[in-house]
Amino acid sequence: MLLQCWLSLTEAEYLKYKDPKQPLNARIKDLMKRMTLEEKIGQMVQIDVYNATADVVKKTFLGSILSGGGHVPKPQATAVDWVNMVNDFQKAALSTRLGIPIIYGIDAVHGNNNVYKATIFPHNIGLGATRFCTTDEEWCAAVEVLLLVLVLQWRLVLRWFFCCGGSSATDEEERMKNEE
Repeated sequence: MLLQCWLSLTEAEYLKYKDPKQPLNARIKDLMKRMTLEEKIGQMVQIDVYNATADVVKKTFLGSILSGGGHVPKPQATAVDWVNMVNDFQKAALSTRLGIPIIYGIDAVHGNNNVYKATIFPHNIGLGATRFCTTDEEWCAAVEVLLLVLVLQWRLVLRWFFCCGGSSATDEEERMKNEE
C-alpha cells in the first residue's frame, strides 16, 4: 500500500501539449482545454519592458514583452544584462501553472542599438546613399547574428526594412549586380 501511494505521487500528469511527439493541433487543443479565461487573456497581451517585472509575468500569465522606444535593463546594458533580464522573465513565465514561455521582442531595425557598444547600422536611406548594394539576405543575416547573441525569439527588423525602401540603388544597378 505504501509503495502504491509513493508511485502515484511520483507519476506526473501527462501533458499532451508539452509532448513534441504529438501533432501540433492536438497539443494546441489540449493546452486550450487546460487554460482559464485569465490565462488566455494574458497570452494575448504584450507589454513594453518598461512595465514588466517577473511578478507581473507570473500574475498576468503574460504572453509577450517588447523592448521598444529605447527601454533597456539599465544604462549601458551589456549583452549579458539583456540575457539575464530576458531569462528572468522566462523563468517567471515557466513557473506558472501551465509553464507557457513568453515571446520576447526587440525593435532592431538598425542592429541592436540598445546594447551598449553594439554595431549600429545606418537607416535605409543612409545605406542607399552609400551606393553599396547588398541583398536583403545579407542585411538580415547581419542583424540576425547580433540578435541571436541575445537569444531573443522575436525580431521586428526583417520585413520592416524592406517595406520602407531598402536602398536607393537603381534598377539598372541591381540588374548589373545580379549579372556579375
